[in-house]
Amino acid sequence: MKSKIKKAFCASLLISCTLLVYLLLLSLRPVKIIAVHQRHNYSDVLVKNFPLTEQGKINWWLKNKEILKNRYNIPRPARDGFFTVIFWDFGDGYKETDGYDRLCFNDMKPPVNCIDKDSLIMVNNSRNTGLYFIVDSGTYRINDSGKMVKNKSD
Repeated sequence: MKSKIKKAFCASLLISCTLLVYLLLLSLRPVKIIAVHQRHNYSDVLVKNFPLTEQGKINWWLKNKEILKNRYNIPRPARDGFFTVIFWDFGDGYKETDGYDRLCFNDMKPPVNCIDKDSLIMVNNSRNTGLYFIVDSGTYRINDSGKMVKNKSD
């Protein structure tokens, strides 16, 4: 009986270690920016290998915002400081419109100028609210002391 428990434990340990190594490798992949599409002070950034966790996504923005500004000129704030940057999973690449739920870009010639809508994070800034991040579980802001806080209403 003890040998069955020991074998089950070893198998569970092996599976757990394999899963941890896989997740670690996923988290170490560099983010690849495929394209940037601009509409005034709105930027759509198509990416592959974006961080999996919400905190990882926010940290990635904070770490790379200067690179994004220098290399891609994003964000492009309006005169009042407002901007929105949405990071989209590039997934299977550009597709034809389905006439319903794909995001199509006017700066590309149809028919293959759309992607499936799979937003990863939205980064916003406005004069009234400051910098904030919208992710699946809610909205995060950076408070006056520089600490990341989740909105209580989310």
